Amino acid sequence: MGNSESTFWRVIDYFQNNIDWILELTVEHVVLVGSAIIVAILIGVPLGIYLTTNEQLASTVLNIAGVIMTIPSIALFGIMVPIFAVINQGIGFVPAFVALILYSQLPIIRNTYTAIHNVNPQIRDAAYGVGMNTWQRLFKVEIPNTIPVIMAGVRTAVVLNIGIGVIAAFIGAGGLGILISQGITRGYHEMIISGAIAISILGITADLFLRFLQRLLTPKGIS
Repeated sequence: MGNSESTFWRVIDYFQNNIDWILELTVEHVVLVGSAIIVAILIGVPLGIYLTTNEQLASTVLNIAGVIMTIPSIALFGIMVPIFAVINQGIGFVPAFVALILYSQLPIIRNTYTAIHNVNPQIRDAAYGVGMNTWQRLFKVEIPNTIPVIMAGVRTAVVLNIGIGVIAAFIGAGGLGILISQGITRGYHEMIISGAIAISILGITADLFLRFLQRLLTPKGIS
C-alpha cells in the first residue's frame, strides 16, 4: 500500500515538474491525430456514400479496410518507413500521418456506408415526391438523418488513433508517445505512467467533445 502511495505522489510530482513539456507533447499529438482524422473523413465519408451505389465494390473496399485494421500498429508504422524513405520522409510526421489515415478508414467508411444504405426508403420516396434531386436528397435528407451513426464512426476512429498515435513516437513523429518510449528506455516508471494517464485523458476529452458535436449536428427531430 505504501509503495503504491509513493508511486502515486511521484507521478503527481512528475506532472507538476514537467507540465509545460507534457502540454507541448499533447499539442503535437492532437495535431498529428487531428490532421489524420480530417483527411480520413474527407476520404472515408464520400467513399462510404459512393459505396452504397456499388455493392460489389463496397464488399471489396470494406474487406481491404478490415485487413488494414488487423495489421499490428508497430508493423504498419514499420512498413511506412521504407516507403516514405524514398522521398526522404521515412522518419517523422509523414509516415505516421499516413498510417493513422489508413487505420481510420474502416470505422468511418463502414459507418457511413451502413447509415446511408439503411436510410428508411419512405424518407427517400418523400424526398423524391417533393422534387429533390439526388444531391439535394443526400445533403438535406440522408446525411442529416445519419449523422449519429457517421459521427459514431468518427469518434471510434479518433479514440483509436489517439492510442495508436503513441507508436508514432518510435518513428520520430513526436506526441505523448515520447513519454512512454523514453520512459521504457530509461526504466522511468513515473514517466511511463504519466504518459499513459495523459493519453487516457486526451482520449476521454476527445470522445466527450465529439459526443457534444454529434448532438449539436443531429437534427432535433432525430435526436
